[in-house]
Amino acid sequence: MIQVLSAELSHIPLGYFCQHFGVSRSGFYRWQKRKNLVSFVRKQNVCEAIKKSFSESNGTYGSPRVWDDLKDQGLQVSENTVAKYMVELGLDARLRKKFRVQTTDSNHSSPIATRLFKVEDEHTMPEGPGEVLAGDITYLRLGQGFVYLAVVIDIYTREVVGWSMHRSLHTQLVLDALSAAMKKVGPDAEVIFHSDRGSQYASEAYRKFCSEKPIDLSMSRRGNCYDNSYVESWFASLKKEWLYRNKYSSEQELRALIFDYIEVWYNRRRKHSALDYMSPVQFKEVHAAR
Repeated sequence: MIQVLSAELSHIPLGYFCQHFGVSRSGFYRWQKRKNLVSFVRKQNVCEAIKKSFSESNGTYGSPRVWDDLKDQGLQVSENTVAKYMVELGLDARLRKKFRVQTTDSNHSSPIATRLFKVEDEHTMPEGPGEVLAGDITYLRLGQGFVYLAVVIDIYTREVVGWSMHRSLHTQLVLDALSAAMKKVGPDAEVIFHSDRGSQYASEAYRKFCSEKPIDLSMSRRGNCYDNSYVESWFASLKKEWLYRNKYSSEQELRALIFDYIEVWYNRRRKHSALDYMSPVQFKEVHAAR
């Protein structure tokens, strides 16, 4: 009865209800106080869980991923409520610093591989882990210079299966990343490896390495970064979620940040919207259990 009374107060005076339904004013106010206290405590608990999830993501999770975190903890709350509370708490995952894409040099006379993997064609999409890998290179600012990072991503699981860092853009940079990737997916695995037309990926040493393994090379169209959008998007996430939010002054500190992002955070813990909000490793484990 008191719940009905509370819901109708905006339409009918409290005194009328108390008189006709045998509810005392003091009883109603005690119930309302308890109800407000429960609501306040619940909101506090939800807000603490939100702050914990946001903090553990290094301030990178928006409301959808935080909401999924809270679901995993058994907290019953809507995504809109999480978004509202995050605004109240001043938690904003968006980073307004501009991300600038760095592409490799494609002005060379080395052979160009056929584009076997096409992001716009579902028939070329992998059906399981280790079928299609994609790689690229980006620069990481260090003082007045740069350190270069090459990664190899499994398109199916979005896991970074290989990566390497060097001070120069020589072919060994990409060879080390792909070699690490092949050790992880299986040295004899038959894979398609997709990249841009950079000179490192078209070099004789690189093509020789791939010819000695069951690796079919695939390359993007000239000047079309969309063809390798999975890796470009990953680079953007790395910089906006991690590097722009942390300070480093030495190559050793930079390498530690990259290791932490890839091996500790991204592969094992970061929820991926394209993977039903599982991490790449979790998604791979679910696939293996089917």
